Amino acid sequence: MTRRTWRFGVSRSAIPAVGVLLAAMIVMAPDVGAAAPSVLTKSAQNLTHPGANPVNHGDTLNWVVDYANTAGGPTTITDPIAGAGSAQTYVPGSLKVPPGWTPAWSQDGTLFQPNDPGAATVSVRATNQNARPGGTTLTGNLLPPVQAAATATGGDGYTPILHRTASGSVESWNMFHHAAAASPKLVCVDLSAGGLCAGGPWPKPVNTTPGPFGSGATGDIASAFISQYVEDPGRPGIVYYGGTTATGTGVGCLDLEQRENCGFFPLATNAVTNIGGLVATGGNIYGAGSTGQVLCLTMATRAPCAGQPYAAVAPGNGQGGANYTGSLTVVNGKVFVSTSPGGQTPMLGCFDPATTTACASWATPRPIGPAPGYLSYSAYTAYDTTGNAVGACGTAIAAVPTGFCYALDGTTLTPPSFSSLLSGELVFNPETATTADGHVRSYFGSWGRTLGATTCHDWTTAAPCAGFPSPAGHPGVNGGTTRDYGYAYDSTTRCLIGLGDAGILFSEDPMTGASPCIHSGVSIDLNPSAFYCDGGTGHVQGYQSAKLENINLANVNLAASTVKVTDAGGTVATPAIAPDGSIDLSGVSYAAHPSISIAVSLVLNNGSDFTPTNHPSVTVTYLGDAPQVCFQTTVAAACTATGVTNTATGGDAGGASTSNTVSFPVKPGEACLPNVTVNKEICASHQAADCGPGGAGPWVKQAPVGILGLLLAHPYWRITVTNAGPIGITGAKVNDSAQPSCATAAGTFSLAPGTAKQVYCSSSVLLVLLPLTNTASATYTPVGSTPVTSAGSSATACNLLCILGG
Repeated sequence: MTRRTWRFGVSRSAIPAVGVLLAAMIVMAPDVGAAAPSVLTKSAQNLTHPGANPVNHGDTLNWVVDYANTAGGPTTITDPIAGAGSAQTYVPGSLKVPPGWTPAWSQDGTLFQPNDPGAATVSVRATNQNARPGGTTLTGNLLPPVQAAATATGGDGYTPILHRTASGSVESWNMFHHAAAASPKLVCVDLSAGGLCAGGPWPKPVNTTPGPFGSGATGDIASAFISQYVEDPGRPGIVYYGGTTATGTGVGCLDLEQRENCGFFPLATNAVTNIGGLVATGGNIYGAGSTGQVLCLTMATRAPCAGQPYAAVAPGNGQGGANYTGSLTVVNGKVFVSTSPGGQTPMLGCFDPATTTACASWATPRPIGPAPGYLSYSAYTAYDTTGNAVGACGTAIAAVPTGFCYALDGTTLTPPSFSSLLSGELVFNPETATTADGHVRSYFGSWGRTLGATTCHDWTTAAPCAGFPSPAGHPGVNGGTTRDYGYAYDSTTRCLIGLGDAGILFSEDPMTGASPCIHSGVSIDLNPSAFYCDGGTGHVQGYQSAKLENINLANVNLAASTVKVTDAGGTVATPAIAPDGSIDLSGVSYAAHPSISIAVSLVLNNGSDFTPTNHPSVTVTYLGDAPQVCFQTTVAAACTATGVTNTATGGDAGGASTSNTVSFPVKPGEACLPNVTVNKEICASHQAADCGPGGAGPWVKQAPVGILGLLLAHPYWRITVTNAGPIGITGAKVNDSAQPSCATAAGTFSLAPGTAKQVYCSSSVLLVLLPLTNTASATYTPVGSTPVTSAGSSATACNLLCILGG
């Protein structure tokens, strides 16, 4: 196909306007108005030693703030990490915020960033621009009807890839087909905003080296002619595509969520010059090389399958500078390969992954054209009237397009009819979907003799789709010039998103063929337990309701709109939308279904509610406790870490609020216990003035002769309590049973590391009682620990015999 200018466009005026809005029917989001300040409640858990208080060096603490939202509106919760880097260190990746909230991290306490900087974090933050009172809600914007706006991107877009981002927006991605390696070829359109995605300019090149998308003609992967994509079920947002580099052919990788290349995985040398496909089955991705060989990649490991490339099951095509003309489809685990070898009849082969050879009954490929000279771009699955996959098909093009279908055993099946198309019309791979009425339908894009159209085949009735024009053109889109390649069916809005050689992205009603598709919808994943992070139970009481907001219900066909509640096991409930736009979810058991998805599909009478300043939405509510923000820290090993503390602040429409403060003392380890000594001495001076505070002493361990008087001795004592560290002590007292006045004089005191306290006291002792030895000790509490008593220290008041006896 020729390179065209790509546009995204018709005017919004294509949607019928509403003459008069019925004010009573307009459902608006609740007014958050003035309210009392919300309440922040701080708590914490010791994850290493549950319940321990004081905590230990090296323990991991989970700090929790409960946000009892009474006001709503734009909300910010900020949680500085007191003593970050000294008393405690943030645990990388530990910040948890409720669904719908945005986390942020700061390395200086002022500037916050969207990426976790790890242990350098000194403060964390959670924000919600649309917080609701109570906090137990989740809001998703309804997707506007896909409209057009003239946006030139300069490329030949192929079939769309729909992607719902983690933030809830819906994007359509596409890659220009048969584009040279260097040329930019990847485009993203934000369907929620109605324009190109942020992060342009678009298109972007694609590259073999993992990393963010670049810009300009800097790519190194050429795209396939008939593009088919595989989404990785184990890696959300990851898409694989077939491509060719300067050294070989293989599978490229796109990370749509992170906006980056995620590698290229070669499956054949440059002896294979092009690729058809891709499809996936059994955890493997399959493509067809230009030699006809079957190529295979294991998705989980991204390594070539053992023994690949496998022998061809159909003739190759596209060697040299030509394109591979053909496609692949999967039927009950078998891979069907179509091919259009030059000068030959197009063929359909079958590959069995279990044997890595041709399927049973398929040693010889089957024709999917009446004679040489025909082409087939397609390979698609055939279904019986009950929706079971029963075979594979291809459509021959050259004259009036003609379908050829075969069962798994190689016998013929009745194909879809293309008799309404003109001779020479090009027909491409269909998008197959189960539509709102439960029918399995395939939608084929075509152009060539027309400006672009859709043909619909209903497998359930084995006939052309009732009520759908055959074919359905798109006169309201770019004057009808779309040159359709293919479509993606959005099961939430129940619309087809189409794209073609004209580079026009458009929507189409799958039941009527009308463009644009005046539908809307949103899918909201609700896991109430994700709103909590303290490890507790009983936070959730049950599901409550959902409600349409910011939309005039007169513009919604409620009778034709649906709600489907699902979980991993399938459909849970299909509640109705009440006349006031509410949806009752109270009948869904939280115990039986702890996580659900609520898909709201709306059929609109018009799309006038979707404007740049008004965003219709659905809000889902459950009954439960206030949501929580959590992060973890590790208590420092340094002995200087004697306590940890945490206080959160917040602000919303009700004003600023501050949580309670939670503090934990840190129990010192053996290496951190304080070194406390006591030294008791007696004054050896004959002058009382020398024996008090500031006196010259001297101070000795026993008194010399003559200083005690004739009848009573009056010894003066000095007790020195020293804390050599490494941590402080509190509640210290002197123990001196022989001289209680010394304990009284000491009182109760604290000592920081490297400090001491001296206590002076005296007593009267009968000379006949000498010698008298007095012993003192200290009882104290290391910071963050339990009381300890030191070793004793003694001094002696002597008589003459004591002195002489030494």
